[in-house]
Amino acid sequence: MNRFLNRYTLLLSIVLIGLTACRGTRKIQTAINTRIDSVAIAKQALEAAQADSVRFIQRQYDSILANRIEFKSFSGKIDVDYEESDGKSLNVNVQVRIQRDSLIWLSLTAIFGIEGVRACITPDSVKVMNKQDKTYFTRPITYLQEITSLPLDLRSLQDLLVGNPVFLDSAFFNYSRSGGQIALQGSNALFRKLLTIGESDKLVNSYKLDDVNVNRPRSSYLSYGDYENKQGVWFSRRRTVQVSEKKNLLVKLNYKQYAFNETLSFPFVVPKNYKIE
Repeated sequence: MNRFLNRYTLLLSIVLIGLTACRGTRKIQTAINTRIDSVAIAKQALEAAQADSVRFIQRQYDSILANRIEFKSFSGKIDVDYEESDGKSLNVNVQVRIQRDSLIWLSLTAIFGIEGVRACITPDSVKVMNKQDKTYFTRPITYLQEITSLPLDLRSLQDLLVGNPVFLDSAFFNYSRSGGQIALQGSNALFRKLLTIGESDKLVNSYKLDDVNVNRPRSSYLSYGDYENKQGVWFSRRRTVQVSEKKNLLVKLNYKQYAFNETLSFPFVVPKNYKIE
């Protein structure tokens, strides 16, 4: 009888231990499953937030493109203030005429309305007449980069003159909101970019470009203001361009007149007595 009772007790103990172990295993498995579910939910939430951010940035970029000025021709009269870090400064009136993607014509006059310089820029060359010194020279389009420290060509210069953001592409990866503005951050092959736009009107307020090449600490800052819409486009009448590299320069542009898509002439005849440099 005692043997039977002992065997029964042993069997019952084994069953109870087994049941307890099963309950413990189920609890552990439940905890593991809960943890896995929590991680999956957090991952899904992060992916959803990232997708929302990408979509938001894309909408802002599309809005910037929607406000981009498209034109066949452009003309304007500008008051230009030019300053260098070494103290050199210049105030001139500039007439600009542009045939899109083809030609930029510039005429600079200083005090008393006397024309000093006339320039003609094409996709591959820069031609300049100095009417005071009676000289003339032709340079490749890379001359624009030499005098501005920016990788300008004909198209980027015409964007700069009409008020479109230069070196713009869709490579933005982050954004922030503050004070009625949206800031978009990104980078491309040339620059790290920080572009700010109005949250309601989507017009560009500023554009900062820092060179990605650590061996070339080039930085530029462009600001846009005094927008008006008189000819079906939002046009910034006041702008500044600041460039810092070996020297600092500041250019302020104040547009007095401007017009789009008119028939223009581009007079550029070099007198025979001009000396070629």
